[in-house]
Amino acid sequence: MDAIELSIFSSRIESICDEMGAVLQRAAFSPNIKDRLDFSCAIFDAQGQLCAQAAHIPVHLGSMAYAMQDIVEQVDWQPGDMLALNDPYLGGTHLPDVTLVCPVYMNGRRVGFVANRAHHADIGAESPGSMPLATHLDEEGLVISPTKIMRGNQVSAEFEQIKQALRHTIESTGDFNAQISANQRGAQRLLSVVEDMGAEKYERALTHLNEYGDRLMLQLLQRIPVGVYHFEDVMDDDGLGAKDIKIKLSLTINNSEVIANFAGTTSQVAGNINCPLSVVAAAVYYVFRCLMPVNTPACFGVYRRIKIIAEHGSLINAIKPAAVAAGNVETSTRLVDVVIGALAQAVPEELPAASHGSMNNVAMGAKTEGVSWNYYETIGGGMGGGALFDGLSAVQTHMTNTLNTPIESLEMHYPLRVKRYQVRSGSGGEGKTKGGDGLIREIEFLKPAHITLLTERRRHKPWGVLGGQAGKCGENWLNETRLAAKVSVDVSVGDCLAIKTPGGGGYGV
Repeated sequence: MDAIELSIFSSRIESICDEMGAVLQRAAFSPNIKDRLDFSCAIFDAQGQLCAQAAHIPVHLGSMAYAMQDIVEQVDWQPGDMLALNDPYLGGTHLPDVTLVCPVYMNGRRVGFVANRAHHADIGAESPGSMPLATHLDEEGLVISPTKIMRGNQVSAEFEQIKQALRHTIESTGDFNAQISANQRGAQRLLSVVEDMGAEKYERALTHLNEYGDRLMLQLLQRIPVGVYHFEDVMDDDGLGAKDIKIKLSLTINNSEVIANFAGTTSQVAGNINCPLSVVAAAVYYVFRCLMPVNTPACFGVYRRIKIIAEHGSLINAIKPAAVAAGNVETSTRLVDVVIGALAQAVPEELPAASHGSMNNVAMGAKTEGVSWNYYETIGGGMGGGALFDGLSAVQTHMTNTLNTPIESLEMHYPLRVKRYQVRSGSGGEGKTKGGDGLIREIEFLKPAHITLLTERRRHKPWGVLGGQAGKCGENWLNETRLAAKVSVDVSVGDCLAIKTPGGGGYGV
């Protein structure tokens, strides 16, 4: 297969993921999926190795790439099956992220899988938004071990049980149906590609694609000076008393592989900032992928030279049933900072300063006067400055690239009013190139509610590099009272919640 044929093939299967995403967005019921685009779509080969993905959520996709082979091996697959799972210890990330996997068959032969992962604001936790300050996995909602929700293209009894366990059945059912539809469309499109090429030629093309991805990874490794690079950073807290929780990395680079050894990282904690190893893989894969050419295919071959080591029972390789809701969103962002910090010692001209370092999670809802509502979103901040550019302001960075919930949508769906939404001027670090500024989002409550905040960089600033200044820490306020980084509180009518997100670090002097 020559370079042109390979490029066309890669684009062809990647476009299937894009189409799956379009179906999922347009069919979904919740603002979290249809407006914020908190979902991801991918294609895998018959063994569960990544073939293609859309440019969706890095923490979703990297973790799926890492865990999918184990999922495939666990299940007796049949045509017409659809599998659902969210168990972080069996291939998921955290409970709100529900993954649906569908095998694709041609003439009785399995030729691949299509999958999508979408964030459900209601996954059955007691706390609205299903992002509680929990100490145990079961407190975070419904745990779905790999379960067939469809068999032979027919809805299973298990699927009905899952839907009935959720608080917002209509919205949840709509989002699940959108995920099913996205996979069905992806399976149709993938089958048409395989039928057009023939199964043998399709599999040979995947081999060529992985070999090409591997060559690009080798070129990157030859560009990075051989050595062992050390870096560590800390999480602010776990919300339950533990502070300055260390993530430590020794990154070994040689001409043929990467070894990311996280020995020395703090043991798992009581709060929910723990995470499974699949989230670590997502962070490491992401940083190396950012250093590769734009046309690098998103396939297994790109990542197979990366080895990850983390002690079982540590913060980043937690033991079930440790709570993990914030690990996927907050610890993942700190892992990216740590990998960037290590690599910046080797190729400082190619890595930026720390970005705002938090997804600034806001979960809220209530049941009043017979009306139940449930809302979740992440809020952007400042991007770190780089050698050739100022950091962008008011954006999501690294492990998520979701959009904000538009004010019109938020106020239409929920008893909320957005009083202020603006760039937080001056929050980015100074330097030869500046860090981007964060955001201020202030929300007034029109009905009583319960809110949970899971945020970071409220005590430790996003660092600069090569003499650049750090960005400002974030702040959380309820009326005139400053809130902790991770907190769960009740609010009354007329109360105002203000989230001031961190800026990015500056680069150089």
